[in-house]
Amino acid sequence: MIMVKTIRLTPDAVKSFVDVASKCDFDIDISYNRYVVDAKSFLGVFGLDFSRPLRVSYDGFNAAFEEVLKAHAVAC
Repeated sequence: MIMVKTIRLTPDAVKSFVDVASKCDFDIDISYNRYVVDAKSFLGVFGLDFSRPLRVSYDGFNAAFEEVLKAHAVAC
């Protein structure tokens, strides 16, 4: 089952987000509008527009990654 969460990142938070995502053994995409990048790519994530909410799609579970998502979650 694909999980989808909405988050907001700052440029300062990108490195820690990508570090945690890179340790996951499943694919993680992060997107807004039509732009979709691999969440394990520092340059890909850093190239996104941080003024917009970002959508994270993934299919797996990692406790550390869930904590990062919770810390950056956008109230819907």
